Amino acid sequence: MPEGIGAGVLPRRAGGLRGGFAAWRNRLIAAPRFQSWASRFPLTRGIARAEGEALFDLVAGFVHSQVLLALVELDLPAELLETPRPAEALAVRHGVPEQRMAALLDAGVALKLLERLRDGRYRTAQRGAALLGVPGLCEMIRHHGAFYRDMGDPLAVLRGEADTELARFWPYVFGAAGAVDPEITARYSALMEESQGLVAEETLRIVSLRGLRRLMDVGGGTGAFLRAAGRAAPALDLQLFDLPPVVEVARRRFAEEGFAMGAGSRVTLCAGSFRDDPLPPGADAISLVRVLYDHEDATVTTLLGKAFAALPPGGRLIVSEPMAGGARPQRAADVYFAFYCMAMRTGRVRSQSEIARRLAAAGFTGIATPATRRPFLTSVVTAEKPSAAPAGKR
Repeated sequence: MPEGIGAGVLPRRAGGLRGGFAAWRNRLIAAPRFQSWASRFPLTRGIARAEGEALFDLVAGFVHSQVLLALVELDLPAELLETPRPAEALAVRHGVPEQRMAALLDAGVALKLLERLRDGRYRTAQRGAALLGVPGLCEMIRHHGAFYRDMGDPLAVLRGEADTELARFWPYVFGAAGAVDPEITARYSALMEESQGLVAEETLRIVSLRGLRRLMDVGGGTGAFLRAAGRAAPALDLQLFDLPPVVEVARRRFAEEGFAMGAGSRVTLCAGSFRDDPLPPGADAISLVRVLYDHEDATVTTLLGKAFAALPPGGRLIVSEPMAGGARPQRAADVYFAFYCMAMRTGRVRSQSEIARRLAAAGFTGIATPATRRPFLTSVVTAEKPSAAPAGKR
């Protein structure tokens, strides 16, 4: 190590030996002279480069997202999926100057969404094709404009001082109670349904429906998860509970997918608010899919109590939604969804262990936290109502 680097900087014992070493390490790495040396020294320059690139990715992340938005708005991943095209042709087609279209396409190549062929034409890369294969992802990207504008002042979001666009976009979530504009609920439900397919797939991969008679999906929107469960378990009766305007949309969606409704059918649609109304009895399983993280702790506590009351002894509860990493924070929930909830000004992401504790406090037992293959999509917690309910939980 060159003379002077780290000189006079000794480990402090605050926090024990490990804490002292970490403090010393951080002071050393934060020194500009060390950074310059590490970028040249053969044993450290690879690490220095990787860390530098990762840090720059954080700095440039907003621009990356806006490049992604531009590609999606122009529908370029779909347009180039099978037929490569040159920049000049795409420039004419989309009304963008050729030089700037080439810059956008090269940015897409750098982000591994596109690839440039030897003859100069561009086509969709593997990552770009995967983008098209995730239902609802392109619509969510288009929707992100409001979120990004809200995050223009992250401290105001953290302090709860911002009048955010997302709070106005999702008033349906705020009050799942009282009169709600049907157009707003339809917009919310359509966006959620687009992305619900993969969540349902991931959830039903690890949650068995064997032995269940009736599944009630609370706050189930237009019924995307419930229909997936119905296809996975053809003998299972299906019950949806959500706000009246949402239930009307769900009725059409069930009919469009060939699910019979009415007297004697396997599908029952119930209109109501889980904030104001008790949950209907009769189901031996209840699912809460992307519901809890939309709401504050008091609402979650009340809802879990209502679910416990509605289930029979031995009944099951399924919770599936993005969950924080707890002791090991992870980017999907602890960064993206955590700040999305703050911008909505309602709800928050919770870890599997916190949800498990809340379920136990509501009286549930047999609580399990199975690992999903794609935790960036959803995580799962399951529980049971004991056959002999404890006093005060009946």
